[in-house]
Amino acid sequence: MRTLNGQTLKQLLISGSNNLYNHYPEVDALNVFPVPDGDTGMNMNLTLTSGSKEIQNRSDENAYEISKVFSRGLLMGARGNSGVITSQIFRGFSKGLDGLEEVNALAFSAAFQKGVEVAYKAVVNPVEGTILTVIRESSQFLADNVKDNMSIEKCLDLMLQEARESLKRTPELLPVLKEAGVVDSGGTGLIRILEGMRIAAGGDFVERSQATATEAQSSTDEGEEEGYLLEFILKLLKEKKAFNENRFSNLLSTNGDDLVVNVKDDSVKVHIRALNPGDILNYAQQFGEFLKVKLVNLKVGETDEELGFEDEEENKEKTEYAMISVSAGQGIEDFLKEIGISVVVKGGQTMNPSSEDFVTAIKKANAHNVFIFPNNSNIVMAASQACEMVEDADTNVYVIPSKTIPQGISSAIMFNPEADPEENFRSMKAALKNVKSGEVTFAIRDTEIGGVKVKKDDFIGIYEKDIVVDNPNKLETLMTLLEKMIDEDSSIITILVGQDVNDEEMNQVSEMISEKFSDLDLDIRKGDQPVYSFLIGVE
Repeated sequence: MRTLNGQTLKQLLISGSNNLYNHYPEVDALNVFPVPDGDTGMNMNLTLTSGSKEIQNRSDENAYEISKVFSRGLLMGARGNSGVITSQIFRGFSKGLDGLEEVNALAFSAAFQKGVEVAYKAVVNPVEGTILTVIRESSQFLADNVKDNMSIEKCLDLMLQEARESLKRTPELLPVLKEAGVVDSGGTGLIRILEGMRIAAGGDFVERSQATATEAQSSTDEGEEEGYLLEFILKLLKEKKAFNENRFSNLLSTNGDDLVVNVKDDSVKVHIRALNPGDILNYAQQFGEFLKVKLVNLKVGETDEELGFEDEEENKEKTEYAMISVSAGQGIEDFLKEIGISVVVKGGQTMNPSSEDFVTAIKKANAHNVFIFPNNSNIVMAASQACEMVEDADTNVYVIPSKTIPQGISSAIMFNPEADPEENFRSMKAALKNVKSGEVTFAIRDTEIGGVKVKKDDFIGIYEKDIVVDNPNKLETLMTLLEKMIDEDSSIITILVGQDVNDEEMNQVSEMISEKFSDLDLDIRKGDQPVYSFLIGVE
């Protein structure tokens, strides 16, 4: 294959996305920290899935048009740092194809070079030994060896050859990888994408290992919609499976297009376009019973009234200020609303929200000035990317780069409705430095990191980014962690208690801390967060 048009490029991109989907669990397993929320593979998978869904029914013969639509889908669906960087790589790739109906080897190489440039610019402090290194070195190797009239297969062979070597070198560039005995997870995900593209360039195609609505549909007629429009209202029932909105939405997003999920009290409204609506209905029924269901064959169409997904904010007058915060856990969400958070985006350690989630939240906030608290280092980039995608010129968005829930809470409390936006931004950002953050979770494997030996299933205490204690006892882990966090300048301890901590243990914690640190103020409350037994803030 000497050139790519829109349809052949589409096949490469979807095949690459599918190949990543088939291998994302192994990418997740490369997480450096032995914690149960390694999600690089999942984040990259959901990011690529978002792009693939945008182009799967497109019949454009123009390569640039396909790359542009794919890039837009990635930008909207980008999750986590790895997903955002991947979206920026293909954003640059698309820019490199601007104006090209067909792509030859030289243009293909130049487009990836542009992808490297854009991705590096998107990262404030680029770190080598990551996906950035792998894409830079593999793209440069192709640029150094590409020849006019070279096949696209040969181009991808060259990229993969160097990408695999570059991945092997990542532990030498990033000591934490070497200590954990792994290679970079983001770089591994990138190689899976390139492998899928190479297979498609050779005339084959990578199908998803599970039947989903995002499989390639190259035979779809131009302008003809396939599948079904599914809308339903589900009443959640306590006696059924526990409902998590973020996970529910993410699973549905991999099974269809045009997804809208609205949750209010104990009811869930869903709008989705899907090829296999029965699978979605079976999944949803695990959480409750249907109040209404509407199913329309898109080839036939229907004009009846829909179930009501109107934008309730559309006609409301804007407020001057609004704050958006990320939360995982009902208790944390309640706390955030107490301190003035207007819109809560569900997600966090175990599931990073997408850039589109933030764009939706900004619209819902309906304010002239919006402050976002990501509360996770792996979410800051997605929130920042969302700011660039807001089309309302009358809305200013500020991202306060909070990396933990305690940081976000402490910062949001500093909001002053009488101050101007820039003054608020400066004071809230400065407040981040006043908080020390810690967390207690459990280890998913044996390892040694930072000089601490970690045993699978033990509890580990993490202070900022370092594992500082390993102990089979949850409460002892917490107390040891607190000893390392508290110094003579400390005055306030805030503890958010997770789902796995019962009331008796919570009372024990309160008594132990009050006795050992009697001169400090203690605020302990139910956070209901998954995975992390305790989230700690010390000020």
